[in-house]
Amino acid sequence: MAGIYIHIPFCKSACHYCNFHFSTQTKYIDDFTNALLQEIPLQKDYLQAPIETLYFGGGTPSLLTGKTIEKIVATIQANFTFAPSFEFTIEANPDDITLEKAKAWKAIGINRLSIGIQSFQAHSLAWMNRAHTVAQSHEALSNAQRAGFENISTDLIYGTPHLSDADLMDDIKWLKHYGIPHISCYALTVEEKTALHYLIAKQQMEGVNAAHQARHFEIIVNELTKSNFEHYEISNFAQPGLRSKHNSNYWKGIPYLGLGPSAHSFNKVSRQWNVSNNHLYMQSIALGTLPIEIEKLDLATQFNEYLMISLRLSEGFSLQYIKTQFGESYVQHTIAIAKQFINTKQLQSTTTGYSLSPSARFFADGIASDFFIVN
Repeated sequence: MAGIYIHIPFCKSACHYCNFHFSTQTKYIDDFTNALLQEIPLQKDYLQAPIETLYFGGGTPSLLTGKTIEKIVATIQANFTFAPSFEFTIEANPDDITLEKAKAWKAIGINRLSIGIQSFQAHSLAWMNRAHTVAQSHEALSNAQRAGFENISTDLIYGTPHLSDADLMDDIKWLKHYGIPHISCYALTVEEKTALHYLIAKQQMEGVNAAHQARHFEIIVNELTKSNFEHYEISNFAQPGLRSKHNSNYWKGIPYLGLGPSAHSFNKVSRQWNVSNNHLYMQSIALGTLPIEIEKLDLATQFNEYLMISLRLSEGFSLQYIKTQFGESYVQHTIAIAKQFINTKQLQSTTTGYSLSPSARFFADGIASDFFIVN
């Protein structure tokens, strides 16, 4: 199986923390759409397997009209083979989710919504410069459910300087109230070249505190796991049977194609990505040329990525998989590095290898880097 990701590079306004590629010049959405429709057939030979997941991300895909989404989907279906039943997700901001629009999405065939709630606290939304209000978050969740959506994911951002433990508990309480089956929780990260990075550097905003974030992470894990959520990936929690298929396939190393400016693609042996510039993207596509860069992945890089991803998953890494894909020397390297984390009880054994213990999950990326092989 394989997946397709479509990057819609437009937003109404810029969130202070965001470092994804986007533009607030929404007047160019139609020009972008025309370029995207031309890119799709240019990429039709990249994936050989049937498409199991289709994901509209961004940016803010919910800015698109229903007719535009239908046109994009029709072009994809004309150029790729789809599995009989596939997961079709669209990311949406709360202020875009009217009952009418949600019903239209349902009619198009979208069967999963990823809603950027981020917080139910007005002061937190203002601090992040989010475009929606708390009232719009409640209305959006109600509209989505009234339209018939059951497979709903929401994003929460934790660890912001002014988000108290009580605020976070209130955010979790509301998601439980609505019966949301999938919750993605992200620690606020200060990325370079963002408004947040600039404001903190100028001491116009308070920076993040690692201890504060670690405590919030512990609260989230405790509150959600006791409510029957599987903590299946560091930032993701799902009721049984409702994991994100699209993102899970990323983490399993299943090939995917990215369409639109800045979108990445992966076919197991190489990675490619489109230029992160809307004008250059549209200009290149108009000439019939893919605006891509390609990186061939050597064995060490493939191993490093496998360890990075697998240690974020509840299942951890498989020694047999490492032996089959990379060879016995990689198994011995992995076992040697693992010993120190076994001794500190940060790694625990599984039936196939090792996974992070619950207390070590907040530090997953740092632990994974110790396994990396540098050529």
